[in-house]
Amino acid sequence: MRVKVIFVAAFTLLFAVTSTLQGSAAPTVASAQREVDRLRTLAATKFEAANEANIKISELERETVLLKQRESAALEQLNASSDVLVRLAVANYKAGGFGATFDLIFSADPSQYLKDASVLEMVSRGYSQEIQQFAYAQQQFKASSFRVADRKALVEKERAKLNREVAAAKGALAKAERVLGSLKREDRARLAAAEAAREGRILAASKKYASSFKGDNSRGSIALRYALSQVGDIYVYAAAGPTRWDCSGLTMRAFQKARVSLPHSSRLQVRYGKSIGYSSVKPGDLLFFGTPISHVSIYMGNGKMVHAPRPGKRVEVVPFPKRFGSKPFVGAKRL
Repeated sequence: MRVKVIFVAAFTLLFAVTSTLQGSAAPTVASAQREVDRLRTLAATKFEAANEANIKISELERETVLLKQRESAALEQLNASSDVLVRLAVANYKAGGFGATFDLIFSADPSQYLKDASVLEMVSRGYSQEIQQFAYAQQQFKASSFRVADRKALVEKERAKLNREVAAAKGALAKAERVLGSLKREDRARLAAAEAAREGRILAASKKYASSFKGDNSRGSIALRYALSQVGDIYVYAAAGPTRWDCSGLTMRAFQKARVSLPHSSRLQVRYGKSIGYSSVKPGDLLFFGTPISHVSIYMGNGKMVHAPRPGKRVEVVPFPKRFGSKPFVGAKRL
């Protein structure tokens, strides 16, 4: 009985160790390819979020410049109003003493002095307009200062978001490299050869589709012809041509060719144009994927779309799916 117990325990331990070793074993070539593709797509998602943050930072910085100009103007007005009150105070002092006028100058809220009986005499002399102008200038300056501080805080918030998204994207790409590095040398070579063959087939088909498109003189066709002329160019984060693109950079430049101005962000581009359903899309319509939106392409017709998909890929023509990887189709826009 004791020998049997020892045998069972040893077998259980051996099974556990074997399972652990299998769980930590290097991935197969097929599973490595799937994981690398997933991580590169994730990186593209994070890069699109970074594009949105970049645009918001630029907008907020422009607003901050304008608000600072208003703040400076308000400060000048406040100083001018203050100078008027100082001159009035000096004149009042020469006429009969300090009185309430000097208290007025150092008050946090000069308008309250209008309610003070000790100031009524000064008011009766015709100073109320100057006091009110000073109070208004002071309020305007404070309001401008608050708005500037608010915009600066928002800029810092968006900059932190931008840094997080870029770091997450780079982290995903670094993890993809680690997955590849975990393979044996011969497996890495086999995977690279398979990937090159796959991308070669996609590129050849994409060029064939691109050469077959005719279109018309509509905005959508002009944009589509431009995008198709970029087939084979590589994906690079935040790139918008002339030979490197990310998804929203490609669509932005394509529609710029058709004299339509779009921001460099799929999440912001979806705000433009007329909404179109999945079954009603026409060549030149923008197609959006992901919740939140993180990918955009252009419909080509015949169930195909052109896009710049992710790191490690090129501008290509592929079938228009209801899901692009893990990203569902969420809508189309006609410009």
